[in-house]
Amino acid sequence: MEQTRTGHGGTSVRWRLLLSSATMLFVELALIRWAGANVVHLSYFSNFVLLGSFLGIGIGFLIPAARGQWIKRWAPFPLALLIVLVLAFPVQVRQSSTQVLYFTAVKATGFPQWVTLPVIFLLVAVIMAAIGKITADYFRRLPPLDAYRYDLLGSLTGTVLFALLSWLHAPSVVWGVLAAVAFLTLGGRRNALRYAVPLTAMVAVLLVETMTTGISWSPYYKIQLTPSDSAGSYRISANGVPHQTIAPLSVLTRENSPYRQAYEQTPANPHRRVLVIGAGNGNDVAVALAHGAQRVDAVEIDPRLQQIGAQLHPAKPYDDPRVHVHIDDGRAFLERTKNRYDLIVLALPDSLTLVSGASNLRLESYLFTQEAFEAARYNLAPHGAFAMYNYYRTPWLVDRFAGSLDDIYGHAPCMTTFAKNAAVLVAGMTASDQSCKQVWQPSGPVPAAATDDHPFPYLLHRTIPGFYLGVLGGILLVTLVSVRLTGVRIRRVVRYTDMFLMGAAFMLLETKNVIGFALYFGTTWLVNALVFIGVLLAVLGAVEVRRRLRRVNQLVLQLLLFASLAVAWLVPVQTVLSLPFLGRLAAAIALAFAPIFFANLIFSDRLALAADPTSGFGANLLGSMVGGLLEYLALVTGYQALLLVVALLYLGACVIMRIAGPRSGARSILKRGDTADAAVGSRSPAG
Repeated sequence: MEQTRTGHGGTSVRWRLLLSSATMLFVELALIRWAGANVVHLSYFSNFVLLGSFLGIGIGFLIPAARGQWIKRWAPFPLALLIVLVLAFPVQVRQSSTQVLYFTAVKATGFPQWVTLPVIFLLVAVIMAAIGKITADYFRRLPPLDAYRYDLLGSLTGTVLFALLSWLHAPSVVWGVLAAVAFLTLGGRRNALRYAVPLTAMVAVLLVETMTTGISWSPYYKIQLTPSDSAGSYRISANGVPHQTIAPLSVLTRENSPYRQAYEQTPANPHRRVLVIGAGNGNDVAVALAHGAQRVDAVEIDPRLQQIGAQLHPAKPYDDPRVHVHIDDGRAFLERTKNRYDLIVLALPDSLTLVSGASNLRLESYLFTQEAFEAARYNLAPHGAFAMYNYYRTPWLVDRFAGSLDDIYGHAPCMTTFAKNAAVLVAGMTASDQSCKQVWQPSGPVPAAATDDHPFPYLLHRTIPGFYLGVLGGILLVTLVSVRLTGVRIRRVVRYTDMFLMGAAFMLLETKNVIGFALYFGTTWLVNALVFIGVLLAVLGAVEVRRRLRRVNQLVLQLLLFASLAVAWLVPVQTVLSLPFLGRLAAAIALAFAPIFFANLIFSDRLALAADPTSGFGANLLGSMVGGLLEYLALVTGYQALLLVVALLYLGACVIMRIAGPRSGARSILKRGDTADAAVGSRSPAG
């Protein structure tokens, strides 16, 4: 075993470990965003790339130090290949299941999903395995907890850097240039030419994408703007899918326009104060102004879409002093605002993408729950009205939303239908506050309403669609085969069953926290980034505490872990939502990060004392992958029930540790330099 370096050499290893770990996180986040923007399947399967990254990095750490140098020598090649393949064969699809709706393109292009998804998954795994191998080789040259510390600092650096680029609306070529510089630095002079060829190709391809007319990036989408045939009109595509159209006011207000229905069906409403959620390029804002609104609060989650409207909309609605723009999540705005509105409009808020790190939560999911509709009603003035419209694709989705409005307002809403299952629903505070040409009548059995605990409005039944089951089964199979090929024998991993269970539990716990913060503070990119940064800080705090302790009392830590999980289970979501902002923030941080802190104290101590850290980490990797698959249980149980699954997994781990003894076969961590890193991807340590 190579001894730990000191002095200038040790400093160099630490900084290279930090750089490689930062590169690992940055490339993972970039692949999640970029691949999802060009392959529509991934926009609705966000943890697919994440699981591939997790698998690849784990394999990189499982490869022995003396082997696998070839993967380091050719590290940039699979990355360049993935970029070229995705841009050469972009994929758009119709809805992929009768059980769950995808709001996507009108025709299918590219390879079928059964070809595209495995190729992308395997290439992502190989890319991240190469970076993981580079990181692991530096990791082994430092004392375990010291290396772990710098790995976490690198993860924080990569996460913060990508969040900064998202804030700046940086195009994909900037991501590629930064990744290329990091690769060249890590490869050194020996690999300079070998690395330069694929990295140059990658940057060139991304430059072509960036220079394409009309292409820009927001924190959520790859946006393409193209002029329409009509004067003053533009088409906006997001992630390759038709998303919005900028139209002149004369088109928006012509007879039978969907934009007019909310006003025509509430003739006694003064429409003085209007709230538009999903304001986008400004069409609905322009219509509200045309109907005499004295104040319009325009809420749009994507700053780039609002910016395009401010620049190009022929009616110039965002220049009007009566308009107040809020770049925010619509549900979060509803929870915070003190205003009362004559009319609230949900204007085409289908996001085309998922919240990164959450299996099936779309950006707009919390706008369509029963609690969200109730919050909207609470913010209506006397005799006010609520309206929503979209191309709903199927009658059962219209029935779900209309049924929720019927329950909340006590009478059926007005319903105006257009082609392709497009519909406008308008509900007045009382039946006399709406004037309907047609009242909603259910087309069949009305599906149960979506709720904050089960925020899946586009899922017909509480079930896991067969499409998901097939893909997840394939991921599990590839994971088992890949781990086996690294030389880790499954029967040798059995003695680390506790670490397997801790890995699965941590993945579920982190998902629950992402979901919780999205509800409390909005499904914005900034909230999501801050949650992952918070997770990394909590884990880093646990490592710093463990480094300063000669030994820890596992029983006390386990009791603290279960106590924190019990509190998180018992505190109602509505109690937290009812708190003022600072109180809500304090409660959310305590509920989310206390279990993470205690869990990672337990995990860090267990890993540090493992007789065979590589096999222990292999077991933890398998558990983490299974945890990622178990996230989909929320489609059946809802998210709160995931805490019960987390508790059961941790309970199993603790029982095994008590029976087998956490220090069985341990060696002093001061004498070992080969402890495997558990900080994998944006999921950080699998504690």
